[in-house]
Amino acid sequence: MRAVQSAENFQNKMAMEGVPGSLGSSVGFSLRIGQTLFSSASLLFMSLGVEFYSYSAFCYLVTTMGLVIPWSCTLAVLDGYSVVVKCPVRQPGILFIIAAGDWVLSVLTLAAACSTASVVDLLFQTSGSFCTPKCCSRYQLSAAMAFLTWFLFLASALLNLWLLPSS
Repeated sequence: MRAVQSAENFQNKMAMEGVPGSLGSSVGFSLRIGQTLFSSASLLFMSLGVEFYSYSAFCYLVTTMGLVIPWSCTLAVLDGYSVVVKCPVRQPGILFIIAAGDWVLSVLTLAAACSTASVVDLLFQTSGSFCTPKCCSRYQLSAAMAFLTWFLFLASALLNLWLLPSS
């Protein structure tokens, strides 16, 4: 009797959580908080240097992070609410929009991180004639934070895509 009850509790918990990391789960909440923190750090490191307007790749990173931060914050609030209320979002239309948004922002974040990293590498190769070492290291940190943001976005996008057919 006790084994049957524990199996039912496990099934109820899995039904509530769904796919770990998907919308409405505690892991999904952690992924969204990480996305928000890393994208904010990337934007902060890029914005500390006032010379970033000179390079279109840096402007692209700032624009992309400007899109990522509100998206991640909004979904972190939704995930947090779903975890507290213990009622995950499972409407197919909403899941499709969130999965599509995650994929689009994942690709944009990867493109911004790669372009920023390549420009920073090029600036380092010029022996500091275009960028002081302090600014270049900030830009390099910004690119690293953008790559970490992309990694978390990719995880969210894959997990939400996995959940989409089951809804």
